[in-house]
Amino acid sequence: MTEEPVTSLDRQADVATVALHGEVDVLNVDQVRVALVEALETRPRSVVVDLADLSFIDSTGLGAIIFGFQRARDEGIGFQLAHPSRGVHQILVLSGLLEVVEIVEVKE
Repeated sequence: MTEEPVTSLDRQADVATVALHGEVDVLNVDQVRVALVEALETRPRSVVVDLADLSFIDSTGLGAIIFGFQRARDEGIGFQLAHPSRGVHQILVLSGLLEVVEIVEVKE
């Protein structure tokens, strides 16, 4: 069985965007960690995690985002979340993640 990709990486100017797709859980969270590390290795000014196409994220996925945020902070790189759906936004609020990570825009 092949594993569906849940991440994509795009670099424009000095911003690296990691887009998450579908569901992020314990079965594919390593893809998220790898994509975040690859984004940070390009030494951008900022990393944006685009959540527009994300339908679900579990605690392991939240942990991967925290991992990316901490690495970015330690390296002096900005880190933001963008475009979460209402459901994903609610998960982010309940987790407390939005107390430390900036969100760019909430998708209606």
